[in-house]
Amino acid sequence: GKILSIDALSKGQCLQVFELMREQLWYKPNAGIYIKLIVMLGKCRQTEKARILFDAMVDEGCNINHEAYTALLSAYSRSGLFDQAFSILDKMKTMPDCQPDVFTYSIFIKSCLQFTMFDKVQILLEDMASRGIQPNTVIYNTLIDAYGKAGKFDEMERTLMDMLGDRECRPDVWTMNATLRAFGNTKQIEMMEKCYEKFQDSGIQPNIKTFNILLYSYGRSKMYDRMSAVMEYMQKYYFSWTLVTYNVLIDAFGRAGDLEQMEYLFRLMKSERIKPNCVTLSSLISAYGRAQNLEKIVAVMRFIDNSDITLDTAFFNCLVDAYGRIGCLAEMRQVLADMEKKGCKPDKITYTTMINAYSRRGMNNQVNELRRREEEFQINGFTAGKMSLDRL
Repeated sequence: GKILSIDALSKGQCLQVFELMREQLWYKPNAGIYIKLIVMLGKCRQTEKARILFDAMVDEGCNINHEAYTALLSAYSRSGLFDQAFSILDKMKTMPDCQPDVFTYSIFIKSCLQFTMFDKVQILLEDMASRGIQPNTVIYNTLIDAYGKAGKFDEMERTLMDMLGDRECRPDVWTMNATLRAFGNTKQIEMMEKCYEKFQDSGIQPNIKTFNILLYSYGRSKMYDRMSAVMEYMQKYYFSWTLVTYNVLIDAFGRAGDLEQMEYLFRLMKSERIKPNCVTLSSLISAYGRAQNLEKIVAVMRFIDNSDITLDTAFFNCLVDAYGRIGCLAEMRQVLADMEKKGCKPDKITYTTMINAYSRRGMNNQVNELRRREEEFQINGFTAGKMSLDRL
């Protein structure tokens, strides 16, 4: 019969199958299965369940090696439980057969960066150096990307220089993309272009993600001639456009007010059988809102009704803004009810946008009511819904 793959099953299915296996007479403890399940639970932030499985591993006499401890450390660090993760790391150092390796540190550093714990990253890097463990390309790229996203350009450039000085690790296309994204997102276009040239001179070839980053950066900086040049280059050298490519271009032309080109691209992506997502639709709605074209917004909403596209809070915020700009306040108000039906919670942007629309028209009663509702939601906290390349 077919062998079940853990990767092909859902979390719940995996645990159910595993429990059934353990009840069979032929069952023998398998460390590899345990480790895969611990990693999976860690990714789902089910730390306690991961710990229970690890303890069961020990009880059943499995070989507990550095991979098992790394999986457990990963589960804690992914949930931001860094004290426990550091305790596991310290324990590994005391066990001859469980010494942490570059993979252990790579996972730990990535988790710290996801929680912007740069001080803890420095501790781990110093610990690696003291143990004679050199960073690998994955660690360098993870650091460069995280420093760039955080606007820590000095640290980013220092890490890049360290990488260039490391004979074992060479920059690759991931390094290039992380660097270009960092400068492009902050509209440092000249620096982005210089880096692009240097990476190409060193033999690194761009991929589709590289071009998407360039398109996004030029679009946000309103450099439409350079954006068009990238589009032509992609077509000339047969780079197939992806969903992200279309989303970037539709957003850029929409912001520029070039609705004809925006609509052409939307038709083109559908003819290429690339399914639009809520980011695509957000850009269309925003563009039509700025143009105060209610008819086109209605057409987009009709398209959504006939599709299975999952909408998010950021999309509804664009819709609220568009209705507010046009002055369709009843429709704007209805968006809150629609969000509830779709299981999307309004955030600070939702309420601020609606309050501004009512304030512009001197509708103080509605403003006060929304402020009360906003305060109620603030108790549970808000999630931001801004447009970024990561969302694309």
